[in-house]
Amino acid sequence: MIRLKNLEQIARIRESCQLLAQLFQELPAQAQEGRSTLDLDLWAEDWIRRRGGKPAFKGYQGFSGTLCISLNHEVIHGIPKADRKIKAGDLVSLDCGIDLGGYFSDMALTVAVGKVTDEERKLLDVTRASLVSGLSAVRSGGRVRDIANAVTEVVKPHRFGIVHQYCGHGVGFSQHEDPQVPNAVSTGPNPRLVPGMVLAVEPMINLGKAEVRVLSDQWTVVTVDGRKSAHFEHTVAILEDGPQVLTLLDGTSL
Repeated sequence: MIRLKNLEQIARIRESCQLLAQLFQELPAQAQEGRSTLDLDLWAEDWIRRRGGKPAFKGYQGFSGTLCISLNHEVIHGIPKADRKIKAGDLVSLDCGIDLGGYFSDMALTVAVGKVTDEERKLLDVTRASLVSGLSAVRSGGRVRDIANAVTEVVKPHRFGIVHQYCGHGVGFSQHEDPQVPNAVSTGPNPRLVPGMVLAVEPMINLGKAEVRVLSDQWTVVTVDGRKSAHFEHTVAILEDGPQVLTLLDGTSL
């Protein structure tokens, strides 16, 4: 069931989203060569709690981290670990949510640590551009499938793999709500977009094939062919006068 939000509730969700956006202003610089992913996770947890929030992912269905930290061929849901060190040349995907007084936000980005290949840099640029395109398709009266079409339109010419087994979702009253927001065009449910919806749009794009699998830890999703992946995400609300990207700080652009 899709849970619509009123203006007061969207304002509270926006407060959570704005706090998360502030975290993401500082977070990429913390992803440094030689640092463990657990150390980075503990830094983020402390940052959130000192500002009155709670890590939305920590403890969710048994997940142990504040951040999902996914390296290279890991697509999403990477578990922070003390013995997992960030290396030069890594693509580091950082995904986080904040529970601020019972209102939830969600955001992700992928950063390059040190020098990466031109192809990997292109992957980051195309994935980010596909998110911007997907967000542009979020409008009252449209359909969820419009978002997938917009993402696909950007990615398809580059022949990167669009992950279809995982997708965006509703957010706001909890970490994950209806509807699902696919990035690849499918024949699944295609609800109409209406004011009051709050959505997490999050393209996951692979250098190689689209297929992914889950590791034995039951969390970490990796590419089947072992090639690298990128992930970008924003939370957006549909209002009567148009969409608003809630995880975008005032004065900044997508």
